Amino acid sequence: MRLTAGAALVALLAGSLAACGQEARGGSRYKADEGKGGTIGLAMPTKSSERWIADGKNMAKQFQKAGYRTDLQYGDDKVENQVAQIENMITKGHRLLVVAAIDGSALTDVLHRAQDAGIKVIAYDRLIMGTPDVDYYASFDNERVGELQASYIVDKLKLPKNPSKKPDETYSLELFAGSPDDNNTKFFWSGAMKVLKPYLDSGSLVVRSKQTKMSQATTLRWDGGTAQKRMDDLLSKNYGERRVDAVLSPYDGISIGVISALKSAGYGSKSDPLPVVTGQDGELASVKSIIRGEQTQTVFKDTRELAAQAVRMGNAVLTGEKPRVNNTKDYDNGEKIVPSYLLKPVSIDKSNTQLLVDEGYFTAGQLK
Repeated sequence: MRLTAGAALVALLAGSLAACGQEARGGSRYKADEGKGGTIGLAMPTKSSERWIADGKNMAKQFQKAGYRTDLQYGDDKVENQVAQIENMITKGHRLLVVAAIDGSALTDVLHRAQDAGIKVIAYDRLIMGTPDVDYYASFDNERVGELQASYIVDKLKLPKNPSKKPDETYSLELFAGSPDDNNTKFFWSGAMKVLKPYLDSGSLVVRSKQTKMSQATTLRWDGGTAQKRMDDLLSKNYGERRVDAVLSPYDGISIGVISALKSAGYGSKSDPLPVVTGQDGELASVKSIIRGEQTQTVFKDTRELAAQAVRMGNAVLTGEKPRVNNTKDYDNGEKIVPSYLLKPVSIDKSNTQLLVDEGYFTAGQLK
């Protein structure tokens, strides 16, 4: 059987750390009532998105304030990097791991080693799949994110409240989804389709590319460049004589790529304005784009609050308390239903960007 270069590297790293891992499994076990202190491992996926940089910094700061040391690592969107980083955290005897997975299904073996070492694991924003060795999940209501994006499209296009009503006018829509290896993708898509499918069924909305399945719309690693290339292709093949009226984009980085393709195709003038383009994460570049009248909407998820929730969960685990959760039925990772705490997202467009200043997320100067 042939191994890919990445798989071979993962295997090599796992083997080279095995002896140290055995020592860690013996030396890092702790009692829940040991209290505060020790090191928390924070495994984040990438520095290519400003939100992950902010997440990591916010968690590190808040864990340190709570009396812990932190080991913050970024995997650069490479699964083998993240696996090696987590292995190293286990070897060092960290007391807790908070993991935002690059690939939600690629951590089964390494998290089993964490479990053997008595190290608890909190999945951060992205559910870790296919393993019983994840203890809690902190995220936002991801299905609600998709609902907010889709509802914004419906409202902005002034579609009828009754989706089964025969339309007076038909609008063109194209669909983008997140990375296929991120479990959140299916929740965003499910929420959006809950709103959009009745309008697609009635003919009020038409996907002219006919790419209406999530598998056709996914964007590996949430990459804006990949989204831009796909949008270029959709426009050239399906919109020679027609306009696209709306684009469902699940993430701001994808939205920026989509808008770049639209501008290259001539959209963005008074005679040919940009379509409705949604987004997610309230990233600074996209909020400024919304203020300029380019991107239309984003879904704000206050990552400071998410970081605080992960810290509350982690501190409870390490001090013998039971972490507070508000969902114990929806987040099945294939091996168990992971107890979860979900925060509420907020829709942002040009009318309420001031909310981000009022909440202290950005300064007024940053949005100029």
